[in-house]
Amino acid sequence: MKTAFVFPGQGSQFVGMGRSWAEKYLAWAGEILGFDLKKVVLEGPEEELKKTEIQQPAIFTISAAAYDRLKTKEQRAKIVAGHSLGEYSALYAAEAISFEDGVRIVHLRGKFMQEAVPEGQGAMTAILGGDKETIIEICQEVGRVWPANFNSPGQVVISGEKSAVETASEKLKKAGAKKIVPLAVSAPFHCPLMQTAADKLKIELEKIVLKDPQIPLVANVTANYVFKATEIKELLIRQVTSPVLWEDSVKKMVNDSVTHFVEVGPGKVLCGLIKKIASEVEAKTFEELEVEV
Repeated sequence: MKTAFVFPGQGSQFVGMGRSWAEKYLAWAGEILGFDLKKVVLEGPEEELKKTEIQQPAIFTISAAAYDRLKTKEQRAKIVAGHSLGEYSALYAAEAISFEDGVRIVHLRGKFMQEAVPEGQGAMTAILGGDKETIIEICQEVGRVWPANFNSPGQVVISGEKSAVETASEKLKKAGAKKIVPLAVSAPFHCPLMQTAADKLKIELEKIVLKDPQIPLVANVTANYVFKATEIKELLIRQVTSPVLWEDSVKKMVNDSVTHFVEVGPGKVLCGLIKKIASEVEAKTFEELEVEV
């Protein structure tokens, strides 16, 4: 049995997450950041938790706490990967980044991404049941809109300027996409409009210590392994403006004999995607595994 631990990204948060096992970590993260993260996560309001610069350290903290809990129970992964923000949690699991640096950098990452495009000017939309090549072609044809997440067969998220995303969505519907779902996000992530965020993140990444991962890690940008701290830094910068190759990342792990996936963090979004990508594997959440251990 070969197990991969996968870590979720934005959108997996909810008020009250990690209440029974992450309180100490949330208090610790709050001390690092200088505000009461624990209160926002456990009590809300939801609107506050949804803010990108709060949501990112909140999810990272919950995922780190969940991983450390699994580690104390001798649960180990052969490979790790994370979806977007989740890549930082995967780096923590692989001992490539410290908890303190991870909390600080994802808080700044969220802040920079929010500042990159004025609120209301960007958008993201999930295209369900569309052809991948057609989505790429229509985005190129419309301009100022790009594929941002290749999540699973039949699920691609596009990102860009609001009007361009709307135009591309209409064209894709006419081209045969089954469903168009606008996402409730505050900025158009994983596209070139995030370049200023990537530039600022690059400066901040120079200030922290990244180490070579101690567990093989599959990167979002390449859907391949990353072995060196210098490569990690470069890929984290590219990740802000590049699509998340989640489907290919899961296929890579399955091709390398992974039979079991554990989603480590809040929610079960990745389990759902994994089952669509590779129905033959087992995918469980951290909490489902907890019940069995």
